[in-house]
Amino acid sequence: MKERAATVLVVDDTPTKLYILSSWVRRSGHQVVQATGGLEALAKVRELHPDLVILDVRLPDISGYEVCEQIKADKATASIPVIQISGAAITPADRAHGLERGADAYLAEPVEPDEFAATIEATLRYYRARQRAERMAERLAALTEVTLSMNSAETFDELLAIAVEGACRILGRPAGTLALPPDGRIRRFSAKPPTNSAVSKPAATNALLSLSAMSLGSSAGTQVFTVPAADWTKLMPDTDIHGDVSAMLCRTKLGRPPACLGVEAVPPLDADESNTLRQLGQALALAVDALRAYAEEHAIALTLQRSLLPAQLPETPGLTISWRYQPAVDNIEVGGDFYEVLRMGERVLIAIGDVQGHSLRAATVMAELRHALRASVIGTEDLGALMALLNEVLRRYHPRMTATVCLLIIDPSTGEMEVANAGHIPLLLIHGGEAGYHRLGNLLLGVAQETYRVDRLTLPEEGSVLLFTDGLIEDRDKLLDESLEIVRHLAESTGDDLELFCDRLIRRFGAREDDVALVMFRRETAPLTGP
Repeated sequence: MKERAATVLVVDDTPTKLYILSSWVRRSGHQVVQATGGLEALAKVRELHPDLVILDVRLPDISGYEVCEQIKADKATASIPVIQISGAAITPADRAHGLERGADAYLAEPVEPDEFAATIEATLRYYRARQRAERMAERLAALTEVTLSMNSAETFDELLAIAVEGACRILGRPAGTLALPPDGRIRRFSAKPPTNSAVSKPAATNALLSLSAMSLGSSAGTQVFTVPAADWTKLMPDTDIHGDVSAMLCRTKLGRPPACLGVEAVPPLDADESNTLRQLGQALALAVDALRAYAEEHAIALTLQRSLLPAQLPETPGLTISWRYQPAVDNIEVGGDFYEVLRMGERVLIAIGDVQGHSLRAATVMAELRHALRASVIGTEDLGALMALLNEVLRRYHPRMTATVCLLIIDPSTGEMEVANAGHIPLLLIHGGEAGYHRLGNLLLGVAQETYRVDRLTLPEEGSVLLFTDGLIEDRDKLLDESLEIVRHLAESTGDDLELFCDRLIRRFGAREDDVALVMFRRETAPLTGP
C-alpha cells in the first residue's frame, strides 16, 4: 500500500536555506510547514503534530538542541522524529551532542539532495513502523479489554452493546452488530463516534439470513466481506453507516445462527483493521454461543427444578396460602429447596426444606425426602415420628448429605398447630401488627440420630405464618440476624393481600445467589353461624 504524504515542519532562520530545504521536501512528495525560530517551531509542533521536523541547530531565539529536547520531553510529541541539520556545528562532537539531546538523525552541510531525501524517507519509514506497532499494541490491549467484558456479560443485550461500542472505539468508525438469542428475537445494536454509545434498533427477521447468503451461506467459519451501501441500507433502513460496510460474519458450528459485526468501510480498512474486526467478531460469536448455552442450560435446570415441586397446592378451607420459588440468579444447576402442602382430613400439613448444595444430586435427594414425607403421612400424623423417618432416610441412603426441614400441622377451624423443626430457620408468627420468630428447633437431618421435639401452639384468627429457606436472607456482607430482623419488620405490615406481601419480600432482597422457597399462610376468620 502506498504511504500517504507526510507533513514535514522545516525550521531555519535563513530564507534561502529554508526555501531550498522546503523544495527538496516537496520534491519527495511531502507537504511542508515552515518556521523561522525555535519558539515558533515548538508552537507549530504542538498545534499541527507533524510527521517529521527538519531543524537547524542555530536559531535566533533558542538553539535547535533545546527545541529538539523540548519536543522529546513532551509526551504528546515525543514520538515525532527530528532531523537536525547544520553548516556550522559539523564536528563528530556536535553530531554526538545533537543525537544525545534527542535527534533521530544529524546531517552536516553541505548535504546532497539525494542523501537528504534518503534520510527523510528512512526516518519516516521507522516513524511509521513505530506508529503502526504502537497503534496495534493499543488495539490489542483494547481488544483484550472488550473480549473480557463480553465474556462477563450477563444478557445478550449487554453483550452486543459491549461488542458494538468496542468496535466503534477501537476502529474509530460507525459500527453495528446482529445476533439471534435463544428466544428467537433478533437483536441489533449500533454505535458511532465520538460518543461510541450503543443504541438498540429494530432488525429485519431475515437480516442474518441475507448476510449469510452474501458470505458463508450455511457453512461454519468466519468471513470478512464488503456489503455495498445499497444492500446494507436495504437491510437496515435506519442505519448510521453511510457507504459500504466491512462486515464480519461468524458461525461457530453448523446449524447455529451466525453473529455479525460491521463497520463503515469509508475509507477502506487496512490489513490491521480488518484483522482486528475479524478477532472482535470471532470473540463476539464465541461469547454469544457461551451465553446461549448458559441460557439454555439454565432453562433446563429451572424446568427440572419446578417439575420436582408441587404443580399446584390443594384447596385449604380456612387458610389462605401463598408460595414462591425463585431460582438463584447465577446458578444453572438445580438446588435442593422445596415446599409441600398436604390435606390430612380436616387438618393441613405444611413443610419447607433445603437440601445442601446445588447439583442434580441435591435435587434428587430433595425429591426423595418430599416423596418420603408424602408417603409417611398416610400412616402417621406424629410430626416427631415423621421427622425421625426423614432423618433415617437421609442417613441410610445419603450418608454425606444434610438438610434442614420444618414441618407443621394446623387445624384451620381451631388454630391448633404442631411444629417440628430440624435445623431450619424458625417460622415467623404474625398477628395484630406484631411479628416474632418461634424458638429454634433440633439438629438438622442427616447428622445423627435425634429425637425431634414437637411444639404445640395456637394461631389466632387473622394470624399468619411465614416459612422460608435461607437463600432469601444470606448475604456475604450482612449478618444473618440483620436479615432476619428485616423480614420480621416487613412482616409487621403484611397487609390484606399475601400475594402482594410475598412479592414485596422478594423484591426487598433482590436477586439472590441461592434458591429461595417460601410459604406463607393466614388463618381466616370463621364465618358466623346462624342461631
